[in-house]
Amino acid sequence: MPSILLTAPAVEPLTLLEAKAYLRVEHNDDDDLIAALIAGSRLHVEVATRRALITQSWRLSFDSWPPDGRLIVVPAPLRSLLAVRVYDFDGNALAIDTQAFALDTAGSALLFVPWALMQPGRVAAGIELDVTVGYGDAATDVPEALRQAIRALVAHWYENRGLATIGRESAVLSATVNALIAPYRMLSL
Repeated sequence: MPSILLTAPAVEPLTLLEAKAYLRVEHNDDDDLIAALIAGSRLHVEVATRRALITQSWRLSFDSWPPDGRLIVVPAPLRSLLAVRVYDFDGNALAIDTQAFALDTAGSALLFVPWALMQPGRVAAGIELDVTVGYGDAATDVPEALRQAIRALVAHWYENRGLATIGRESAVLSATVNALIAPYRMLSL
């Protein structure tokens, strides 16, 4: 299932001021670095959990409709379905009414009657869905455990700007971050 980010998050789950306070940095010399570490930490947590923390729009592609009528949307959590297109044999996009789908926001899935939908004519990526995902538009909408994982990563990367080290400190950080994000991971089967 290829995915394309259409609209990136408008804010980060941690503000620059929050990160600087956590790091106990009182100067502005490293503001650009800290902002980059926040973005990198968010991305790290999003990839590890397969979740979007702040509201984002994505285009998802599928080859065919699942026969059970349940389409899992990743990244999660699903907020809304914006558009659905099916491509015919000639490569023309045909819009499908979004009302044909029920949203299971808790399970980050779209439910539908598979035999009632037009089948794609294109062999690969014959179905496209545009969705909105994420916990919300504000940093405070993100679960606190995920925000703490971002704080821990920012602090670790700020203090260890060189090459990654193999050793006890890295293992402890990894275990801490993994423990914070573990309840939010979406496992693939």
